Amino acid sequence: MLLIKLATKSLLNRKASALLTLFTIAISVMLLMSIERVRVDAKSSFSNTISGTDLIVGARTGDIQLLLSSVFRIGHANNGVSWKSYQYISGQQGVKWAIPMSLGDSHRGLAVLGTNKDYFEHYRFAKKQSLSFSQGHEFNHLFEVVLGAEVASSLGYQLGDEVVIAHGMGNTSFHNHDDNPFKVVGILKPTGTPVDKTLHIPLAAIEAIHGGHAHQHEAVQADANDHDHDPDHDQHDDVDLVGTPKQITAFLLGFDSPLYTLQVRRNINQYKDEALLAIMPGVTLRELWEMLSIVEKILLLFSIVVVLISLLGMLTSLLSSLNQRRRELAILRSVGARPWHIFTLISVESLLITGLGCIVGIALFYALMLLGADYLQSHAGISLNIALLSSYELMLLAAIMVAGFIVGLIPATRAYFYSLADGMSIKI
Repeated sequence: MLLIKLATKSLLNRKASALLTLFTIAISVMLLMSIERVRVDAKSSFSNTISGTDLIVGARTGDIQLLLSSVFRIGHANNGVSWKSYQYISGQQGVKWAIPMSLGDSHRGLAVLGTNKDYFEHYRFAKKQSLSFSQGHEFNHLFEVVLGAEVASSLGYQLGDEVVIAHGMGNTSFHNHDDNPFKVVGILKPTGTPVDKTLHIPLAAIEAIHGGHAHQHEAVQADANDHDHDPDHDQHDDVDLVGTPKQITAFLLGFDSPLYTLQVRRNINQYKDEALLAIMPGVTLRELWEMLSIVEKILLLFSIVVVLISLLGMLTSLLSSLNQRRRELAILRSVGARPWHIFTLISVESLLITGLGCIVGIALFYALMLLGADYLQSHAGISLNIALLSSYELMLLAAIMVAGFIVGLIPATRAYFYSLADGMSIKI
């Protein structure tokens, strides 16, 4: 206890350099904890880009290709799913809900998704969070569009604006449907998922703008014109927003019980009328993350390097102060301190600096998590888990403490030999 008290007073006597070293360690601990927490939660959030969906069904292709095209809007589906197959499968026992998805059109390089109202009710992201509106509401009429948060912010759209859809995905669109503009009726809150970069329109509108049923298109267009003069018509559900398309890109399925998932998946993969593939999104997302595991390794390496740099900074500070403290060490020897007392004193100082740096670093870590949680969720789709430190994170802190102790042994050993060489003399 006497040595701890002496080490504390010694650090207070050199508070400028001690505080600088402590702050350096605190920053490194904060970065290590933050990077580790973001790394773990990024993996979890990536796996939950789509959650609450039991199966994704599309034309037979690779699991990852189907996931990328239907969820991330990356690439193109080689074939579609017939409407007949969709109706048959969605009517199977145990199916709680089904969401048809039709892709292939775009607006200024952003994906346009044709779907039904169940999309806004049952689609989940992150930890089963539902979609919600920052402005407006879901589409109620054929030529209405709901924008993702990033679409609205990047293109400056507001409620009531008109949007023209183009045929073709991304920058390869080659025909604008200028005769059928869509009215913006809703803007979704940010999710940090591909939903933010998507324009959502009724499934029937996909068929209408491509000349599927001219008479139906004219009737619905007339209804839309009546709607412009009747604000109360927003709540009417008499407009067919699904239609009977020949085929769709893919569809999502949710079941009453997980017991149905494997059974229906097997039946779909063995479906004789059409070559279909059913994937479990959670499993496929984890497979995709494994392919990107190099990102995890880089983040972990970066955090380790940051901690090592801070510990080397502490070593440099302690070593540089030794020559200035030889008078102090000689005085301690003159009042009866033995060389091992000197060794222990310097070791305790390094432990105190490392321990206090960890405590301050943890406080800064939680402050950073609280401040950045909303931003990471809305802009990067990372749902941070602001909870107590995990056992792995506690192990990291213990490793830092051990590393700090080992680093402190170097100046402690030099001080030990200084005290042996100096005896009770004073060298200036």
